[in-house]
Amino acid sequence: MTQSSDTEKDPRHHTESMKKRLSQTIDHLRQDIGKVDEPQLKAMFETSAEVLTGLVKAFSDYEKKNEAAWRR
Repeated sequence: MTQSSDTEKDPRHHTESMKKRLSQTIDHLRQDIGKVDEPQLKAMFETSAEVLTGLVKAFSDYEKKNEAAWRR
């Protein structure tokens, strides 16, 4: 088995990748809040950032097996 295959089978590889992508999107949403004038769109961006922050936490909880749902 190659190192690449081992890495791809490691759940942490995938959770870290998703957390990075989600964090980039969170940062982008929060930066764009300052670039738009419409209050409803600002609220949509902030709400979206908060929801994605919850997903990042869920991935972290999965990695740490913090929640009962992630334990076997």
